Amino acid sequence: MTPASPLCAAPEGYTDWLKQLKADIATAQQRAALAVNAELVQLYGRIGRDILQRQKEQGWGAKVITRLAHDLKDAFPDMRGWSSSNLKYMRYFSQHCADGKFGQQPADQLPWFHIVILLTKLKNNTDREWYAVQTVQQGWSRTTLEINIKNCLRQRQGAAVTNFVARLPLSDSELAHDTLKDPYLFDFLGLGEDAHEREIESGLIRHITRFLLELGAGFAFVGRQFRLEVAGDEFFIDLLFYHTRLKCYVVIELKATAFKPEHAGQLNFYLAAVDAQIKSVDDKPTIGLLLCKKQNRLVAEYALSGIDKPIGVAEYQLLRDLPEILGQSLPSIEEIEAELAGDLNDLAEPT
Repeated sequence: MTPASPLCAAPEGYTDWLKQLKADIATAQQRAALAVNAELVQLYGRIGRDILQRQKEQGWGAKVITRLAHDLKDAFPDMRGWSSSNLKYMRYFSQHCADGKFGQQPADQLPWFHIVILLTKLKNNTDREWYAVQTVQQGWSRTTLEINIKNCLRQRQGAAVTNFVARLPLSDSELAHDTLKDPYLFDFLGLGEDAHEREIESGLIRHITRFLLELGAGFAFVGRQFRLEVAGDEFFIDLLFYHTRLKCYVVIELKATAFKPEHAGQLNFYLAAVDAQIKSVDDKPTIGLLLCKKQNRLVAEYALSGIDKPIGVAEYQLLRDLPEILGQSLPSIEEIEAELAGDLNDLAEPT
């Protein structure tokens, strides 16, 4: 015989109550984790300020950090974060984020090593604030943050040529414009500059996770070579997406050539068909993105000025052609350590 279950039948309303309890517990756990993180970041800031102040006022040299790391590890063997390098990051944090904020963005809303990345891989405070805000809003992981900094996301975001101001309501046009980039980086495909459109398209689908990361938050893949039928004729959209924040379909067309005005006309036709056949009454107007091997911005602006539908034009790069900011303008850990030592190296070290 099968043993009887020790659980009684759930009374009416129990399932909904349990669902709400689970949500409340998950929210409480998240708030607790954020509170712990904020307290940790604030502690690290205080330690950094103490190190900076004592080195300045009492003439302690850089080796005191090595001594402090050893003593704190002995005192708190079960805690991580007491390495010499991390203590130097704390001091660096106190130097470059004295008020505990990146501009208007509180640093303690970010995990500690996100903060370290912002401090060590960006020199400009304006850039640090922009990436800090995006990290909080988009929930970027540490890896995603590093990739976006390396790929100069801030310089590319919102840089596509569009006609959104003229073709979308004011409340939607800015968000839509900021959603697009120029150029898009497809170097993860491993293709040469002579790649054909279908090769690029196939590669993007094979690497859909990387492609979605490059497109940005909110894009949901709908289909490739999406079929449309108009008056008995078949047409195929290269790539169709839905954007969850914009609440609209996004049609992407690939051109392995320089931009031509007729490309915009073809995409305009596809947008009209999607609006008529696929878009629901609750969806906002479909947006088009034309990705070309090269574009002349003035030609693109002229072409889009006569187009009825909202379209953006941007380049794609199969081989990286962006400045390697990590190697050219960002301090290495060795450079940070040298800066942290500063002019105190020739002062007496503690015994």
